[in-house]
Amino acid sequence: MPQKLKKGSIIAIISPSSGLAAIFPHRLDNAIKFLKSEGYKIKEFPCTRKINGWESAPAKERARDIMDAFLNKEVKAIICSIGGNTINKTIRYLDFEKIKENPKIFIGYSDISVLHYALNKKCGFSTFYGPCAMTQFGEYPEPLGYTLKHFRKAVVEGQIGIIKASEKWTDEILDWSQKQDLKRARKLKENKGFEWLKEGKSEGEIIGGCLPSICNLIGTEYWPDHNNKILFIEIPEAQQLDKGEPLAEVDALLCNLEIAGIFKQIKGLIVGRPFRYDNAENEKFKEIILDNTKEYNFPILYGVDIGHTDPQITIPLGAKVKLDSNENRLEILGKY
Repeated sequence: MPQKLKKGSIIAIISPSSGLAAIFPHRLDNAIKFLKSEGYKIKEFPCTRKINGWESAPAKERARDIMDAFLNKEVKAIICSIGGNTINKTIRYLDFEKIKENPKIFIGYSDISVLHYALNKKCGFSTFYGPCAMTQFGEYPEPLGYTLKHFRKAVVEGQIGIIKASEKWTDEILDWSQKQDLKRARKLKENKGFEWLKEGKSEGEIIGGCLPSICNLIGTEYWPDHNNKILFIEIPEAQQLDKGEPLAEVDALLCNLEIAGIFKQIKGLIVGRPFRYDNAENEKFKEIILDNTKEYNFPILYGVDIGHTDPQITIPLGAKVKLDSNENRLEILGKY
């Protein structure tokens, strides 16, 4: 298991997918400033601020940064700058045996799901689905308290326990190119809390990620075992960044999981709060989830603070999770 994060620990920041750190360096600067204020030291790698079209750099170079970050004995944690679309191009160049011998805290979400799955399958140690540097730690004027609380529980304390819904949340977009994000904090709105789409009780190790990203790996050697697991999914922004993933695409992706037999294997489903859906889209999304899981009886918890809205929890993949609708309970059990 990776060592816990301590004051003075060196955190590596890498850009294994998108090159947005080169376009919006102030977001990365904000993140580094905050993490240093928390007592951590920061190490950037060669591709962290590069850009190569929609990537930070060619796949081999990004893979080299991933390897170097894991093999660097001084680095205790790796935080991705942001997600993207093409982290899958790096995994063929990774030496998973060497990574397995050098486990560390590894954190990111969205497209980073692909690497979480690959590391889970090939290395077997726990990684953390949670905040990226630019998007969460670069928040103005500072990261949201709920996000920080659950980040610290996950990687500093190593014990999370019962998870309550955030009191407020946001999916507001402020234009980074105009630095509107430096003029004010994003507006928060009241959170209605979690919702049980199907009631029930179950326990199992948690696995999951961004729905379109994990579906990229179905049927490959990087697809981990889902038997008796609790699956979580969340959906990203669309190509039009102020919109959520089209519901037709979500329907197709959930069907992909169903026909791949995943819903036969899992013991529960957790669905992250969707990004940029209005009330009607939210209701339709619930219908789509229920339609694709109609033949299965596992509990389904909807609207959890996971993924592309803020704040967000940090999820240790592989940790045991308890779902119980009677107690309205979502709990990450034990220490890890």
